[in-house]
Amino acid sequence: MSNRSWFYASNGQQQGPHPETQLRDLITRGMVGADTLVWTEGMSGWQRAGDIPGLVPGGSGPPSFAQPGGPPPVAAGGYGGGALSIDVGLWPLLGWALLFIIGMLLVIPAPWVATYFYRWIVSRIYVPGRPNLAFNGQPLDIWYVFIAIGILTYVGSADLYYLQYLSIPIQAVLSWMVIRWVAANLSSNGQPLPIAFNGSALGYVGWQVLLYLSFITIVGWAWVVTAWMRWICRNIDGTHREVIFTASGLEVLWRTLVFVIACIFIIPIPWMLRWYAQWYASQFALAERGTLANA
Repeated sequence: MSNRSWFYASNGQQQGPHPETQLRDLITRGMVGADTLVWTEGMSGWQRAGDIPGLVPGGSGPPSFAQPGGPPPVAAGGYGGGALSIDVGLWPLLGWALLFIIGMLLVIPAPWVATYFYRWIVSRIYVPGRPNLAFNGQPLDIWYVFIAIGILTYVGSADLYYLQYLSIPIQAVLSWMVIRWVAANLSSNGQPLPIAFNGSALGYVGWQVLLYLSFITIVGWAWVVTAWMRWICRNIDGTHREVIFTASGLEVLWRTLVFVIACIFIIPIPWMLRWYAQWYASQFALAERGTLANA
């Protein structure tokens, strides 16, 4: 297998061929992850790199069956299912995360920083059947929302507890507005996608409050997050496929704890940030509508 040439999918585009040594180098550098789709001669179709035995450290999966010819298309037009993945470099992700935080703290730059952060992160997401995903929102679309979010970051330092409690539903409504804005401004191959998030503001506030209350249980928040993500997915309309969240509460719990504990030591932050982002993105998947009901 060491003499094979490999192709991999990045942002819906076929990359390669690359010698296996080069592909393994890309894996080591994080440019190709366990959730990246790959193909080489002898495989029946594109597969996750983590499902190819011996390709990704810690990955395992069933052997592939031979199929002559070149690589099949990278889900360019059909509607299939499959998990989402994100292709982010170690330092670019850290840089954008820091820039986002600083922009919010400075308040005035928040609309511009947030918009360009979303454009970058969305461009790194691979969605089966939706090549060249992009975000087309403009900084001034909902500038007041990001200004308000920036201002609310300082509420936690206030000694007025009633103000802190009041900020919880306000933050929830602002986040709800951001999700609706992002969903309404997605495109694929330059064509706007008819996607909309139709979850109610009241429902979103309810989940936010429930999340805060769940911290009393120490670990219950992980199951609340899982149920909340599934509620958000159920309220995404306008697609031929339904969006699902596949992680369990236990998976959210232990991975988040590992992420937080490792970040306490500062140095692991870039690696843990990418690890967590890649895992979290891979827990969202697309399935033909009605698949879950018929399962």
